[in-house]
Amino acid sequence: MTAEALPSLARSTLREQALVALRSAILSGQYRPGDHLGEVEIASRMSISRGTVREALRHLQQEGLVTAGMRGMLRVRSLSPSEVRELYRVRGALEGLAITEIIASERRAAAVEALDEALERLDQADSPEARIEADLGFHVRLCELSGNSMLVQSWRHLEGATRIVVMSAAARERELATSADHHRPIVRAIEREDAATALDVLNQHMSAAAERLTAED
Repeated sequence: MTAEALPSLARSTLREQALVALRSAILSGQYRPGDHLGEVEIASRMSISRGTVREALRHLQQEGLVTAGMRGMLRVRSLSPSEVRELYRVRGALEGLAITEIIASERRAAAVEALDEALERLDQADSPEARIEADLGFHVRLCELSGNSMLVQSWRHLEGATRIVVMSAAARERELATSADHHRPIVRAIEREDAATALDVLNQHMSAAAERLTAED
């Protein structure tokens, strides 16, 4: 990572600014999976205290973007191919439950409308970053529309790991995995109250995404 990648910060709301800057550096790929996050180096580059950096890194650890390695050294989280497949199987289980609950609810028509709006945002995304946000936005919206708060909380715990995986993937594979065309059949099946097809499409999508996102350049 180049020295100019992280900005110097003003003295106000330093922890929040440090958190935003570090999160952006990780999600943009300036820090790569496995990179060491040294408090002293980061504090020097941002012109803030090590304590402020430590607080921001602790928050990123809770988000799943940072993990403790040997001797407690913090690194950008990295996932093995088998862990990525496990991640997407768990996401598939959670989002499959969301689909089942949406179809069984009286809010199905409104949910379909909301999911179509999320698809439109994904179609209109004009940059890799915007596409990733729109893709994750679709999936979390699917969970929210289930009306199950525990389901949403469980999904949120996987969001950091998902971001790391998507950002680390080859550009072409990332684009395919986040395509709206791969999400649209799920919504149409929900609209028809066809749970079996919706779940089948979702599981295929999750399995294919896991394979694409672990493919090498």
